[in-house]
Amino acid sequence: MNTVSSSNPAAQHARPGYGARALLASVLGYAMDGFDLLILGFMLPAIAAELHLTSTQAGSLVTWTLVGAVAGGLIFGVLSDYFGRVRMLTWTILIFAIFTGLCALAQGYGDLLIYRTIAGVGLGGEFGIGMALVAEAWPAARRARVSSYVGLGWQLGVLAAALLTPLLLPVIGWRGMFAIGLLPAVVSFLVRRRVEEPALFTERVARGMHKPPLKLLVADARTTRASLGVVILCAVQNFGYYGLMIWLPTYLSKTFGYSLTRSGLWTAVTVLGMAVGIWLFGVAADRFGRKPAFLFYQAGAVVMVFVYAQLTTPFALLIGGAVMGVFVNGMIGGYGALISELYPTDARATAQNVLFNLGRAVGGLGPVAVGSLAARFSFAAALGVLASIYLLDIVATLFLIPERRGAALE
Repeated sequence: MNTVSSSNPAAQHARPGYGARALLASVLGYAMDGFDLLILGFMLPAIAAELHLTSTQAGSLVTWTLVGAVAGGLIFGVLSDYFGRVRMLTWTILIFAIFTGLCALAQGYGDLLIYRTIAGVGLGGEFGIGMALVAEAWPAARRARVSSYVGLGWQLGVLAAALLTPLLLPVIGWRGMFAIGLLPAVVSFLVRRRVEEPALFTERVARGMHKPPLKLLVADARTTRASLGVVILCAVQNFGYYGLMIWLPTYLSKTFGYSLTRSGLWTAVTVLGMAVGIWLFGVAADRFGRKPAFLFYQAGAVVMVFVYAQLTTPFALLIGGAVMGVFVNGMIGGYGALISELYPTDARATAQNVLFNLGRAVGGLGPVAVGSLAARFSFAAALGVLASIYLLDIVATLFLIPERRGAALE
Protein backbone atom coordinates (compact mmCIF):
# COMPACT_ATOMS: atom_id res chain seq x y z
CA MET A 1 0.00 0.00 0.00
CA ASN A 2 1.46 3.35 -1.00
CA THR A 3 1.71 5.95 1.77
CA VAL A 4 4.24 8.43 0.39
CA SER A 5 3.05 12.03 0.57
CA SER A 6 3.18 14.55 -2.25
CA SER A 7 6.44 16.45 -2.66
CA ASN A 8 4.42 19.63 -2.16
CA PRO A 9 1.42 18.71 -0.01
CA ALA A 10 0.26 22.32 0.44
CA ALA A 11 0.15 23.06 -3.28
CA GLN A 12 -3.26 21.56 -3.90
CA HIS A 13 -4.85 23.89 -1.32
CA ALA A 14 -3.02 27.08 -2.30
CA ARG A 15 -5.38 28.40 -4.98
CA PRO A 16 -8.01 30.75 -3.46
CA GLY A 17 -11.50 29.30 -3.67
CA TYR A 18 -10.37 26.24 -5.60
CA GLY A 19 -11.68 23.74 -3.04
CA ALA A 20 -15.14 25.33 -3.01
CA ARG A 21 -15.35 25.34 -6.82
CA ALA A 22 -14.26 21.72 -7.06
CA LEU A 23 -16.78 20.74 -4.39
CA LEU A 24 -19.64 22.59 -6.08
CA ALA A 25 -18.90 20.96 -9.43
CA SER A 26 -18.84 17.49 -7.86
CA VAL A 27 -22.01 18.00 -5.81
CA LEU A 28 -23.93 19.30 -8.84
CA GLY A 29 -22.80 16.34 -10.95
CA TYR A 30 -24.03 13.79 -8.42
CA ALA A 31 -27.25 15.73 -7.75
CA MET A 32 -28.09 15.40 -11.45
CA ASP A 33 -27.75 11.64 -11.13
CA GLY A 34 -30.25 11.43 -8.29
CA PHE A 35 -32.66 13.82 -9.99
CA ASP A 36 -32.59 11.90 -13.26
CA LEU A 37 -33.19 8.44 -11.81
CA LEU A 38 -36.10 9.56 -9.65
CA ILE A 39 -37.92 11.53 -12.37
CA LEU A 40 -37.63 8.45 -14.59
CA GLY A 41 -39.55 6.47 -11.98
CA PHE A 42 -42.26 9.15 -11.88
CA MET A 43 -42.53 9.28 -15.68
CA LEU A 44 -42.60 5.56 -16.52
CA PRO A 45 -46.43 5.27 -16.57
CA ALA A 46 -46.78 8.25 -18.94
CA ILE A 47 -43.94 7.02 -21.18
CA ALA A 48 -45.37 3.51 -21.30
CA ALA A 49 -48.83 4.82 -22.21
CA GLU A 50 -47.66 7.04 -25.09
CA LEU A 51 -45.07 4.66 -26.55
CA HIS A 52 -47.16 1.51 -25.89
CA LEU A 53 -44.51 -0.18 -23.76
CA THR A 54 -45.04 -3.36 -21.80
CA SER A 55 -44.29 -3.35 -18.08
CA THR A 56 -41.11 -5.32 -18.79
CA GLN A 57 -39.94 -2.77 -21.36
CA ALA A 58 -40.73 0.14 -19.03
CA GLY A 59 -38.77 -1.49 -16.19
CA SER A 60 -35.83 -2.21 -18.46
CA LEU A 61 -35.34 1.54 -19.01
CA VAL A 62 -34.25 1.76 -15.35
CA THR A 63 -32.22 -1.44 -15.56
CA TRP A 64 -30.27 -0.34 -18.62
CA THR A 65 -29.68 3.11 -17.18
CA LEU A 66 -27.92 1.35 -14.28
CA VAL A 67 -26.06 -0.97 -16.67
CA GLY A 68 -24.81 2.11 -18.51
CA ALA A 69 -23.87 3.69 -15.18
CA VAL A 70 -21.71 0.71 -14.20
CA ALA A 71 -19.99 0.75 -17.61
CA GLY A 72 -19.49 4.52 -17.45
CA GLY A 73 -18.00 4.27 -13.99
CA LEU A 74 -15.44 1.73 -15.14
CA ILE A 75 -14.54 3.61 -18.33
CA PHE A 76 -14.36 7.16 -17.03
CA GLY A 77 -12.60 6.25 -13.81
CA VAL A 78 -9.62 4.96 -15.78
CA LEU A 79 -9.75 7.83 -18.28
CA SER A 80 -9.79 10.34 -15.43
CA ASP A 81 -6.54 8.96 -14.03
CA TYR A 82 -4.93 9.28 -17.46
CA PHE A 83 -6.38 12.56 -18.76
CA GLY A 84 -7.58 14.53 -15.76
CA ARG A 85 -10.47 14.76 -13.29
CA VAL A 86 -12.01 18.00 -14.54
CA ARG A 87 -11.77 17.06 -18.22
CA MET A 88 -13.52 13.72 -17.70
CA LEU A 89 -16.09 15.15 -15.26
CA THR A 90 -16.97 17.66 -17.97
CA TRP A 91 -17.42 14.91 -20.54
CA THR A 92 -19.55 12.73 -18.26
CA ILE A 93 -21.91 15.63 -17.52
CA LEU A 94 -22.07 16.54 -21.21
CA ILE A 95 -22.83 12.96 -22.34
CA PHE A 96 -25.45 12.65 -19.64
CA ALA A 97 -27.08 15.96 -20.64
CA ILE A 98 -27.14 15.37 -24.40
CA PHE A 99 -28.58 11.86 -24.28
CA THR A 100 -31.10 12.76 -21.57
CA GLY A 101 -32.26 15.59 -23.83
CA LEU A 102 -32.51 13.19 -26.79
CA CYS A 103 -34.93 11.06 -24.77
CA ALA A 104 -37.45 13.87 -25.34
CA LEU A 105 -37.40 13.01 -29.06
CA ALA A 106 -37.82 9.24 -28.64
CA GLN A 107 -40.34 7.62 -31.02
CA GLY A 108 -40.35 4.13 -29.57
CA TYR A 109 -38.81 1.65 -27.19
CA GLY A 110 -35.65 0.99 -29.24
CA ASP A 111 -34.30 4.53 -29.56
CA LEU A 112 -35.38 5.46 -26.01
CA LEU A 113 -33.49 2.45 -24.63
CA ILE A 114 -30.33 3.53 -26.49
CA TYR A 115 -30.58 7.10 -25.23
CA ARG A 116 -31.17 5.96 -21.63
CA THR A 117 -28.24 3.53 -21.69
CA ILE A 118 -25.78 6.10 -23.04
CA ALA A 119 -27.08 8.73 -20.62
CA GLY A 120 -26.36 6.17 -17.91
CA VAL A 121 -22.76 5.92 -19.12
CA GLY A 122 -22.31 9.62 -18.41
CA LEU A 123 -24.20 9.36 -15.14
CA GLY A 124 -22.01 6.53 -13.83
CA GLY A 125 -18.72 8.35 -14.24
CA GLU A 126 -19.57 11.39 -12.13
CA PHE A 127 -19.54 9.97 -8.60
CA GLY A 128 -15.99 8.61 -8.46
CA ILE A 129 -14.42 11.44 -10.42
CA GLY A 130 -16.09 14.00 -8.17
CA MET A 131 -14.91 12.17 -5.05
CA ALA A 132 -11.31 12.05 -6.30
CA LEU A 133 -11.41 15.72 -7.31
CA VAL A 134 -12.69 16.84 -3.91
CA ALA A 135 -10.27 14.64 -1.96
CA GLU A 136 -7.34 16.14 -3.85
CA ALA A 137 -8.62 19.70 -3.42
CA TRP A 138 -9.12 19.73 0.36
CA PRO A 139 -6.81 19.21 3.36
CA ALA A 140 -6.75 15.86 5.19
CA ALA A 141 -8.45 17.24 8.32
CA ARG A 142 -11.67 17.95 6.37
CA ARG A 143 -11.43 15.26 3.69
CA ALA A 144 -14.22 12.99 4.95
CA ARG A 145 -16.55 15.90 5.62
CA VAL A 146 -16.32 17.41 2.15
CA SER A 147 -16.49 13.96 0.55
CA SER A 148 -19.76 13.41 2.41
CA TYR A 149 -21.10 16.59 0.80
CA VAL A 150 -20.66 14.96 -2.62
CA GLY A 151 -22.74 12.02 -1.35
CA LEU A 152 -25.36 14.53 -0.19
CA GLY A 153 -25.63 15.73 -3.79
CA TRP A 154 -27.59 12.59 -4.67
CA GLN A 155 -30.10 13.21 -1.87
CA LEU A 156 -30.52 16.83 -2.98
CA GLY A 157 -31.26 15.65 -6.51
CA VAL A 158 -33.78 13.09 -5.24
CA LEU A 159 -35.57 15.67 -3.11
CA ALA A 160 -35.61 18.18 -5.98
CA ALA A 161 -37.15 15.56 -8.25
CA ALA A 162 -39.76 14.63 -5.63
CA LEU A 163 -40.77 18.28 -5.26
CA LEU A 164 -40.60 19.43 -8.89
CA THR A 165 -41.85 16.44 -10.88
CA PRO A 166 -45.45 16.45 -9.55
CA LEU A 167 -45.63 20.17 -10.42
CA LEU A 168 -43.98 20.08 -13.85
CA LEU A 169 -44.98 16.71 -15.30
CA PRO A 170 -48.70 17.57 -15.75
CA VAL A 171 -47.71 20.83 -17.47
CA ILE A 172 -44.80 19.92 -19.77
CA GLY A 173 -45.18 16.14 -20.00
CA TRP A 174 -42.48 13.51 -19.92
CA ARG A 175 -40.80 14.91 -23.04
CA GLY A 176 -40.50 18.31 -21.42
CA MET A 177 -39.03 16.73 -18.30
CA PHE A 178 -36.35 15.03 -20.39
CA ALA A 179 -35.67 18.32 -22.19
CA ILE A 180 -34.82 19.83 -18.80
CA GLY A 181 -32.01 17.28 -18.78
CA LEU A 182 -30.14 19.50 -21.23
CA LEU A 183 -29.48 22.04 -18.46
CA PRO A 184 -26.48 20.08 -17.11
CA ALA A 185 -24.71 20.92 -20.39
CA VAL A 186 -24.50 24.48 -19.05
CA VAL A 187 -22.99 23.15 -15.83
CA SER A 188 -20.47 21.23 -17.93
CA PHE A 189 -19.39 24.45 -19.64
CA LEU A 190 -19.06 26.28 -16.31
CA VAL A 191 -17.06 23.45 -14.76
CA ARG A 192 -14.60 23.49 -17.62
CA ARG A 193 -14.22 27.28 -17.38
CA ARG A 194 -14.03 27.67 -13.59
CA VAL A 195 -12.33 24.55 -12.20
CA GLU A 196 -8.72 23.58 -12.89
CA GLU A 197 -7.11 20.18 -12.43
CA PRO A 198 -5.95 19.52 -8.83
CA ALA A 199 -2.30 20.36 -8.15
CA LEU A 200 -1.71 16.79 -7.00
CA PHE A 201 -2.75 15.50 -10.42
CA THR A 202 -0.81 18.11 -12.43
CA GLU A 203 2.34 17.41 -10.38
CA ARG A 204 2.07 13.73 -11.26
CA VAL A 205 1.65 14.59 -14.95
CA ALA A 206 4.69 16.87 -14.78
CA ARG A 207 6.79 14.03 -13.39
CA GLY A 208 5.86 12.00 -16.44
CA MET A 209 5.25 8.82 -14.48
CA HIS A 210 2.10 6.76 -14.77
CA LYS A 211 1.37 3.17 -13.78
CA PRO A 212 -1.63 1.25 -15.17
CA PRO A 213 -4.38 2.20 -12.70
CA LEU A 214 -6.25 -1.12 -12.70
CA LYS A 215 -3.08 -3.00 -11.72
CA LEU A 216 -2.60 -0.65 -8.77
CA LEU A 217 -5.89 -1.87 -7.27
CA VAL A 218 -4.23 -5.25 -6.72
CA ALA A 219 -0.61 -4.06 -6.49
CA ASP A 220 0.21 -6.23 -3.46
CA ALA A 221 -1.52 -8.46 -0.90
CA ARG A 222 -2.44 -5.61 1.44
CA THR A 223 -3.90 -3.48 -1.35
CA THR A 224 -5.80 -6.46 -2.76
CA ARG A 225 -7.37 -7.12 0.65
CA ALA A 226 -8.35 -3.46 0.93
CA SER A 227 -9.88 -3.51 -2.58
CA LEU A 228 -11.92 -6.61 -1.71
CA GLY A 229 -13.05 -4.94 1.50
CA VAL A 230 -14.15 -1.77 -0.30
CA VAL A 231 -16.13 -3.79 -2.88
CA ILE A 232 -17.91 -5.62 -0.05
CA LEU A 233 -18.72 -2.34 1.71
CA CYS A 234 -20.06 -0.77 -1.50
CA ALA A 235 -22.04 -3.91 -2.44
CA VAL A 236 -23.75 -4.17 0.95
CA GLN A 237 -24.56 -0.46 1.06
CA ASN A 238 -26.06 -0.48 -2.46
CA PHE A 239 -27.87 -3.78 -1.82
CA GLY A 240 -29.53 -2.35 1.27
CA TYR A 241 -30.26 1.03 -0.31
CA TYR A 242 -31.91 -0.27 -3.49
CA GLY A 243 -33.61 -3.14 -1.65
CA LEU A 244 -35.23 -0.74 0.78
CA MET A 245 -35.99 2.24 -1.47
CA ILE A 246 -37.59 0.20 -4.26
CA TRP A 247 -39.79 -1.84 -1.92
CA LEU A 248 -40.49 0.52 0.99
CA PRO A 249 -43.59 2.16 -0.58
CA THR A 250 -44.98 -1.29 -1.45
CA TYR A 251 -44.21 -2.59 2.05
CA LEU A 252 -46.07 0.31 3.66
CA SER A 253 -48.97 -0.01 1.23
CA LYS A 254 -49.53 -3.77 1.37
CA THR A 255 -48.72 -4.34 5.02
CA PHE A 256 -50.34 -1.27 6.57
CA GLY A 257 -52.72 -0.08 3.86
CA TYR A 258 -50.98 3.26 3.32
CA SER A 259 -52.10 5.34 0.35
CA LEU A 260 -49.57 6.28 -2.31
CA THR A 261 -49.33 9.81 -0.89
CA ARG A 262 -48.81 8.57 2.65
CA SER A 263 -46.26 5.96 1.55
CA GLY A 264 -44.43 8.70 -0.35
CA LEU A 265 -44.35 10.94 2.72
CA TRP A 266 -43.00 8.18 4.95
CA THR A 267 -40.39 7.29 2.29
CA ALA A 268 -39.37 10.98 2.00
CA VAL A 269 -38.72 11.08 5.75
CA THR A 270 -36.47 8.04 5.34
CA VAL A 271 -34.58 9.89 2.57
CA LEU A 272 -34.14 12.91 4.86
CA GLY A 273 -32.75 10.56 7.50
CA MET A 274 -30.27 9.28 4.91
CA ALA A 275 -29.14 12.84 4.18
CA VAL A 276 -28.58 13.55 7.87
CA GLY A 277 -26.70 10.26 8.16
CA ILE A 278 -24.36 11.12 5.29
CA TRP A 279 -23.50 14.50 6.81
CA LEU A 280 -22.94 13.04 10.27
CA PHE A 281 -20.74 10.29 8.84
CA GLY A 282 -18.35 12.82 7.36
CA VAL A 283 -18.09 14.66 10.68
CA ALA A 284 -17.55 11.43 12.64
CA ALA A 285 -15.00 10.00 10.19
CA ASP A 286 -12.85 13.13 10.39
CA ARG A 287 -13.05 13.23 14.18
CA PHE A 288 -12.86 9.56 15.20
CA GLY A 289 -11.46 7.76 12.14
CA ARG A 290 -12.82 5.92 9.12
CA LYS A 291 -13.11 2.43 10.65
CA PRO A 292 -14.88 3.48 13.88
CA ALA A 293 -17.44 5.46 11.86
CA PHE A 294 -18.10 2.57 9.47
CA LEU A 295 -18.42 0.04 12.31
CA PHE A 296 -20.84 2.25 14.24
CA TYR A 297 -23.05 2.78 11.18
CA GLN A 298 -22.93 -0.90 10.17
CA ALA A 299 -24.00 -2.00 13.66
CA GLY A 300 -26.73 0.64 13.57
CA ALA A 301 -27.97 -0.68 10.20
CA VAL A 302 -28.19 -4.26 11.55
CA VAL A 303 -30.27 -3.09 14.50
CA MET A 304 -32.48 -0.56 12.74
CA VAL A 305 -33.48 -2.63 9.70
CA PHE A 306 -34.43 -5.49 12.04
CA VAL A 307 -36.29 -3.13 14.39
CA TYR A 308 -38.12 -1.43 11.49
CA ALA A 309 -39.49 -4.80 10.39
CA GLN A 310 -41.18 -5.11 13.80
CA LEU A 311 -42.83 -1.65 13.86
CA THR A 312 -46.58 -1.37 13.36
CA THR A 313 -47.83 2.11 14.34
CA PRO A 314 -47.70 5.13 11.98
CA PHE A 315 -45.58 7.27 14.31
CA ALA A 316 -43.13 4.46 14.99
CA LEU A 317 -42.78 3.77 11.25
CA LEU A 318 -42.17 7.46 10.58
CA ILE A 319 -39.46 7.92 13.22
CA GLY A 320 -38.04 4.44 12.69
CA GLY A 321 -37.71 5.08 8.96
CA ALA A 322 -35.76 8.27 9.56
CA VAL A 323 -33.37 6.59 12.01
CA MET A 324 -33.00 3.57 9.73
CA GLY A 325 -32.15 5.92 6.85
CA VAL A 326 -29.35 7.50 8.89
CA PHE A 327 -27.52 4.18 9.16
CA VAL A 328 -28.46 2.40 5.92
CA ASN A 329 -27.33 5.10 3.50
CA GLY A 330 -25.18 7.30 5.72
CA MET A 331 -22.14 5.15 4.94
CA ILE A 332 -21.95 6.58 1.42
CA GLY A 333 -20.55 9.69 3.09
CA GLY A 334 -17.35 7.81 3.88
CA TYR A 335 -16.33 6.16 0.62
CA GLY A 336 -14.78 9.24 -0.95
CA ALA A 337 -12.23 9.80 1.81
CA LEU A 338 -11.60 6.11 2.49
CA ILE A 339 -10.88 5.13 -1.12
CA SER A 340 -8.89 8.30 -1.83
CA GLU A 341 -6.54 7.51 1.06
CA LEU A 342 -6.05 3.86 0.07
CA TYR A 343 -4.75 4.49 -3.48
CA PRO A 344 -2.20 6.79 -5.16
CA THR A 345 -3.03 9.59 -7.60
CA ASP A 346 -2.28 7.25 -10.52
CA ALA A 347 -5.32 5.14 -9.59
CA ARG A 348 -7.51 7.27 -7.32
CA ALA A 349 -10.41 7.95 -9.71
CA THR A 350 -10.19 4.41 -11.09
CA ALA A 351 -10.50 3.01 -7.57
CA GLN A 352 -13.44 5.29 -6.74
CA ASN A 353 -15.42 4.38 -9.84
CA VAL A 354 -14.41 0.75 -10.38
CA LEU A 355 -14.81 -0.42 -6.78
CA PHE A 356 -18.01 1.55 -6.16
CA ASN A 357 -19.62 0.40 -9.42
CA LEU A 358 -18.68 -3.23 -8.83
CA GLY A 359 -20.53 -2.83 -5.56
CA ARG A 360 -23.43 -1.11 -7.33
CA ALA A 361 -23.63 -4.02 -9.82
CA VAL A 362 -24.02 -6.49 -6.93
CA GLY A 363 -26.26 -4.12 -5.01
CA GLY A 364 -28.62 -3.95 -7.99
CA LEU A 365 -29.76 -7.45 -7.00
CA GLY A 366 -31.19 -6.03 -3.77
CA PRO A 367 -34.71 -5.33 -5.13
CA VAL A 368 -34.85 -8.79 -6.72
CA ALA A 369 -33.78 -10.51 -3.48
CA VAL A 370 -36.17 -8.51 -1.28
CA GLY A 371 -39.04 -9.05 -3.73
CA SER A 372 -38.43 -12.80 -3.91
CA LEU A 373 -38.22 -13.19 -0.13
CA ALA A 374 -41.32 -11.04 0.37
CA ALA A 375 -43.29 -13.15 -2.13
CA ARG A 376 -42.24 -16.43 -0.51
CA PHE A 377 -42.42 -15.36 3.14
CA SER A 378 -43.31 -11.75 4.03
CA PHE A 379 -41.91 -8.24 3.79
CA ALA A 380 -41.01 -8.35 7.48
CA ALA A 381 -39.03 -11.55 6.92
CA ALA A 382 -37.29 -10.03 3.87
CA LEU A 383 -36.26 -7.00 5.94
CA GLY A 384 -34.94 -9.30 8.66
CA VAL A 385 -32.72 -11.10 6.17
CA LEU A 386 -31.64 -7.73 4.75
CA ALA A 387 -30.48 -6.66 8.21
CA SER A 388 -28.14 -9.66 8.41
CA ILE A 389 -26.06 -8.65 5.38
CA TYR A 390 -24.59 -5.74 7.36
CA LEU A 391 -22.81 -8.33 9.52
CA LEU A 392 -20.70 -9.12 6.45
CA ASP A 393 -19.90 -5.40 6.29
CA ILE A 394 -18.64 -5.45 9.88
CA VAL A 395 -16.36 -8.43 9.22
CA ALA A 396 -14.93 -6.79 6.07
CA THR A 397 -14.25 -3.52 7.92
CA LEU A 398 -12.56 -5.26 10.85
CA PHE A 399 -10.27 -7.53 8.84
CA LEU A 400 -9.78 -6.00 5.38
CA ILE A 401 -9.91 -2.19 5.72
CA PRO A 402 -6.90 -0.29 7.16
CA GLU A 403 -7.33 3.00 9.05
CA ARG A 404 -5.94 5.94 7.02
CA ARG A 405 -7.40 9.03 8.67
CA GLY A 406 -5.14 12.04 8.15
CA ALA A 407 -2.93 10.27 5.60
CA ALA A 408 -1.20 12.49 3.03
CA LEU A 409 -2.27 11.69 -0.52
CA GLU A 410 0.44 10.45 -2.83
